[in-house]
Amino acid sequence: MKNFYTFILICSASLFFAQSKITVKSSGDNLPLSNAVVSCNKKILGRTNTAGVLVFRSNCNKVEVKAPGYLEDEAVVDKVMEITLAKNDPDVKSIEGVVLQDKSDPRALAILQKVNDNYKDNSPKSLDSYAFKSYEKFSYDFDEDSLKSYNRYISNRIDSLKGLPEQAMKTEEKKDSLDELNMLKLMKQSKLFLWERAQEYLYSQKFGEKINVLDNRVSGLKDPIYELMTVRSNRTKMPREIQIENRDLYRFFLTDTIEIEGRQNFVIRFRQVDYKQPVQRRRFNGYLYVDAETYALKKLESNSKIKSEGTITSIWKPIDNKWFLLREDLKLRMGSTVFDEKKTDDKKDKTKKKRFGNYVYMSTDYFDFKTPIEVKAKDFSGYTMSVQNTDGTLLDQYRTDTLSVRERNTYTQIDSLGKKYNIDQRAGVITNLIKGKIRVGMVDFDASRILGYNQYEGLRLGIGAKLNEKFNRYISPDAYIAYGFKDGDWKYGAGLDVKTTLEKTSFFRAEFFHDVKAAGRFSENLWNFRMKLMNSGIDLKNDRFYSFEGFKVSYENDLTNALTMNISAKHQKESAVFDYNFMNLGNDFQNSSALLTFKYSPNSKNIMTPSGKYTYEQNYPEVYLNYEQSVKTLGGDFSFSRIDALFLHSFRTKIGVTGVRLYGGISVGDAPIWHKFSMNGLSSGKDGLNFNLASYIGFATMEGGKYYNDKFFGYYFTHRIPWYFKSFGKNTSSFDVIYRGITGDMKNPEYHQMDFQKLDHLYQEVGLEWNNFLSSQFNLGLFYRVGYYSTPNFKQNFAIQLKLKALGF
Repeated sequence: MKNFYTFILICSASLFFAQSKITVKSSGDNLPLSNAVVSCNKKILGRTNTAGVLVFRSNCNKVEVKAPGYLEDEAVVDKVMEITLAKNDPDVKSIEGVVLQDKSDPRALAILQKVNDNYKDNSPKSLDSYAFKSYEKFSYDFDEDSLKSYNRYISNRIDSLKGLPEQAMKTEEKKDSLDELNMLKLMKQSKLFLWERAQEYLYSQKFGEKINVLDNRVSGLKDPIYELMTVRSNRTKMPREIQIENRDLYRFFLTDTIEIEGRQNFVIRFRQVDYKQPVQRRRFNGYLYVDAETYALKKLESNSKIKSEGTITSIWKPIDNKWFLLREDLKLRMGSTVFDEKKTDDKKDKTKKKRFGNYVYMSTDYFDFKTPIEVKAKDFSGYTMSVQNTDGTLLDQYRTDTLSVRERNTYTQIDSLGKKYNIDQRAGVITNLIKGKIRVGMVDFDASRILGYNQYEGLRLGIGAKLNEKFNRYISPDAYIAYGFKDGDWKYGAGLDVKTTLEKTSFFRAEFFHDVKAAGRFSENLWNFRMKLMNSGIDLKNDRFYSFEGFKVSYENDLTNALTMNISAKHQKESAVFDYNFMNLGNDFQNSSALLTFKYSPNSKNIMTPSGKYTYEQNYPEVYLNYEQSVKTLGGDFSFSRIDALFLHSFRTKIGVTGVRLYGGISVGDAPIWHKFSMNGLSSGKDGLNFNLASYIGFATMEGGKYYNDKFFGYYFTHRIPWYFKSFGKNTSSFDVIYRGITGDMKNPEYHQMDFQKLDHLYQEVGLEWNNFLSSQFNLGLFYRVGYYSTPNFKQNFAIQLKLKALGF
């Protein structure tokens, strides 16, 4: 045990057992409180002096502070702490209501602006290289202060149940009753959930970031949830409370300066905008310590309006003049455990509910900081995140706090429940929904194939299934079938993936298919689920489709964490299903072609899971490139080349957030219209209100299926105005200005005997998008056609567009 504490002392950099100083003040007049009691786990550490100060040593993470006539509060242990206690007096509310103003202190806002301006310079990522480790503990449990009350209540409830006369019950009812009784007993002795994780972080300007999961254990689960491992904290993110877009959700006040470790810090307190009257006498929601020299965050404590709802505390420390996150603590209320209590009187039966709050707890310690480090390419190989161990056997090496008896019981008892109720399978269902899959045992159903709609097929219902790694880690067959109610035809396909390794994406695939597709559709190869979902409505007003039937073989490989390649060859029969004739040759053809696709995403973060690569953070820029070559030598009727590319980027400046999409393509050689490019109109072209759903590269005011080119260039610019205003609840809204355009040309349009036009001038739209419209989680856009293709008819130029906020840029 002695060696264990020696290890803790070294790793936590004097956080535990170090000398701490706490200052206690009254929230009404900001005067020091003497004789305030500071305690840890009900053990008194000392009392404040006449200056409201107590210096103490403790290995506790949190301390409780109370004084006569004041409401009790708690603080996360740090070298220097300050806390204000609210008076337990009903008159305090009206007094504080006069003192508080419903606007921020300009001095506080000026300091916060400098925090934002200097954030990148103060970030560890401005160093050449560094390394450190972390230990994280997540749990779900009752409030620590109510545990004794809960255990006493459960004991009495169990005793009362035993005293009831036995009743005849069916087998299922008896089983449910026993399960309930066992669960009540279990919750007395263990937490409801516990997860520990130890990680190592490496960073260099040359190779980027590498995260090694040193060990991981989740109660109730035999197999690790890799998607859960990617959960992140404020380590690399600007805290929500100081982000410019959330500035109008809070009121900020510069209240003091304080010296911490020889450095002066500004003390900025804040409260929520709707915090008109203090709840439970709490005057502020939280406070910020800002280093006066570098304008870096030193400490953040953010509380809910109601003390029992939750709190989060983050502490940073300077190393080599950059600010590293040292510790994080979070407590957040997540529902309640409710029991019905029946009371009987002379009139009628009444039901009273007994509630015990459930909370999510998270504590994270960062330690063993090193900068600079020796940078080796092999240390950064593979995906962004690598998993070294997942059975929990190495966690003792990295724990910065011992597990309590209740926590140790959690692993024992919840693990047994996990086996009994197959929690692994249930957890797998939830994590796969993130990827657009519905998992049932060894089968993954493709959510994107269930429901669709386009102008040709009308409503399309289908089902797609793929055998996952539980069937075989290397071999995965799949199949789908769908039916279009408007065209009255079945579509189907089947394929087989064969992996060459489990370390990264590398597999061969063979497939056959019979399906339909919009003519001239832009390539979506290697697009992620979110991008495809956003673009799925591109053909709602377009009925120019063609059918294709054939087979394809392909190989896909992640050459690096940033670069993915897919190469394929196919032969298929193609037929127009609309009125079309190509060069008087009809509308049925054979096509043999090869396709090479690259995706380059240098800043996205990935992890390899048993079901394949998972991108847990999509960052920009990104580039997609496709090159298709059709040949006549293998039974094909054509010899054409088709190239298309898409560039994506999003970046933040002082004037807001800007998003850019640049895309284009060229098709060389004689080929039917479906091997050219549609200009992606979303409008019906009819009189009346023009309303449509947003798509990734579509135009709100352009008529669908009207324009086709064999070469084109398009762009999409969006800029978020740096003005954020409060909406309903805890939501903010903002406005995006959007400008998009497209132009190109068509060689020999007479070869395509159909009703269409080439688009050989610049087509332009300007728009204004209201983000999070009325807190509905939808963005409402208004668009207007300008330039060469505008008409005197306002309705033809104007369009309203709706977009799901979660789809993002």
